[in-house]
Amino acid sequence: MRFAGKVALVTGSSRGIGRAIALRLAREGADVVVHYRRQTVAAQETAAAIAALGQRVLVVQAELGEAPAVRRMFTQVRETFGVLDIFVANAAATAFKPLLEQQAHHIDKTFAITVDALVLAVQEAARLMQERRGKIVTVSGIDARRYIPLHGALAAAKGALEVLTAYLACELASQGISVNGVNPGFVNTDSAHVFGEKVYRLLEKNIVTYTPMQRVGTPDDIANVVAFLCSEDAAWICGQTLTVDGGLSLTSPFDIRHLLAQSD
Repeated sequence: MRFAGKVALVTGSSRGIGRAIALRLAREGADVVVHYRRQTVAAQETAAAIAALGQRVLVVQAELGEAPAVRRMFTQVRETFGVLDIFVANAAATAFKPLLEQQAHHIDKTFAITVDALVLAVQEAARLMQERRGKIVTVSGIDARRYIPLHGALAAAKGALEVLTAYLACELASQGISVNGVNPGFVNTDSAHVFGEKVYRLLEKNIVTYTPMQRVGTPDDIANVVAFLCSEDAAWICGQTLTVDGGLSLTSPFDIRHLLAQSD
């Protein structure tokens, strides 16, 4: 129960990686603020699972691309719990289009949710973390480091997120607040199936081919590392974005293991 007596806020925690993080923190004793944008039913299901673990839970709907909504979210946290110990910036959204087809409002919204909201949220979170050795964890993406078609806008925002993670870590360290991040590889979430099951299965097969661990990631794989970064075991890690991808980023098309296996 590493997080007994702690309060955690996880953005985008109605589904996928965010839900897994929220549940992992709750299983280790944290009271959790479940944030969502549209998925009301899913958010309530996540909250019910946390309550079943015996932890207090607050469900907050907020459009992170709007500054007043971000401020209201932290006001609710303050009014309900009074403090905050853990903030996980997981939520993201974008229009998956080639950059030549991106409209100005697509870019603005992508950066508003991933970049602008992060800075404002950390400003708000830091006030609630005074004297509590707070932990802040950002969730980036493999598209920030590897070309993925249609991900240009989100990749740019996630790249900025990783830079902000390093800078915020340096600025907040003197306040006893730790800031780090994770960069997941390919993870089997609802969003991975956005182009249909057939496309997902083809993509999964190709990714497994180049992943040394020989499988795709799960939300729990990422939640496990986030929980570590939120713990005192990670107290000497500062401003790092850890790659959590089963080794996918280490390989290349020159990896011919699968070809050799087929020739046997």
